[in-house]
Amino acid sequence: GMECLCEIIQCLVALSVTALLMVLLIAHLTAGMVDLIRHEKEKFFLTAAGEKRPFPSIRDPSSLDLSVVVPAYNEELRSKSMCGERCLGELLKFPHHISPEHQPLFTYEVIVVDDGSRDRTTQVALQYTKKYGEDKVRVLTLVKNRGKGGAVRMGTLCSRGKLILMADADGATKFADVEKVEAGLHLVNATPDNMAISCGSRAHLEQEAVALRSMFRTFLMYGFHFLVWFFCVRGIKDTQCGFKLFTREAALKTFTSLHVERWAFDVELLYIAQCFKIPIAEVAVNWTEIEGSKLVPVWSWLQMGRDLVFIRLRYITGAWRLEAPHKTN
Repeated sequence: GMECLCEIIQCLVALSVTALLMVLLIAHLTAGMVDLIRHEKEKFFLTAAGEKRPFPSIRDPSSLDLSVVVPAYNEELRSKSMCGERCLGELLKFPHHISPEHQPLFTYEVIVVDDGSRDRTTQVALQYTKKYGEDKVRVLTLVKNRGKGGAVRMGTLCSRGKLILMADADGATKFADVEKVEAGLHLVNATPDNMAISCGSRAHLEQEAVALRSMFRTFLMYGFHFLVWFFCVRGIKDTQCGFKLFTREAALKTFTSLHVERWAFDVELLYIAQCFKIPIAEVAVNWTEIEGSKLVPVWSWLQMGRDLVFIRLRYITGAWRLEAPHKTN
């Protein structure tokens, strides 16, 4: 009986080691490299007069105080709430919240990244370029859908700001919260190389959220939090809030190393930041659920779970490495 049990245990151990090696092998072999190649059409934006101009590069020195990168995918129906009147209106009023001595210095741009939409998102966004001018609003239209992470990265790589803010198209966070998030950035930014990231966080709203969610979704959420903590990022309660502020230097360092372009990209971004010892602040922000907001379907949670495990394994096996950012074309 004992021998039989020992054999079963040996078999199980052998099976689990084989399974682990298989997972490692799959993670290693399916690892995509950083895809920074731009389609020719993605190198230009349109001016208010409809002329083509080349986008600058994040490797150039900054020429503005703030760039706001807004990823948008099939947002036309919600464009009234999208970077439309809500988000842009908020932003264009925003400089007036800032103390008067700042005001003449406060320059900013909004880069709306159309992530390969199948509707008129680009045309809707271009109306704002016409209304406010191309110095304030630029539209980057991606040839194919990359996913939110890919869209934010492409927008970031052609921004001009000293600070770069990623914000959701549905304007779920109020721009008044920029000041809070920026204060968090100054708190942690003590490095001579000007590296810092400040993340908006909804962790303080979690209890209410749990009350409203089904048991299953809550279970998935906590499972996701555990995986994030176990595999990738510690010390940050809400990695997924779409409101994050980067110094230009931190954006260059993290976004040029990013591999994941879909749901779990925030986690890899913060993982990269922690590997590079970039300080990260987490700041509570207000959050309103926007009608028609893209709810994360169950299979996306599972995909995210898989991505989290794979992110870590790919760095462990050396399929992905962090090095000094390469030159992009």
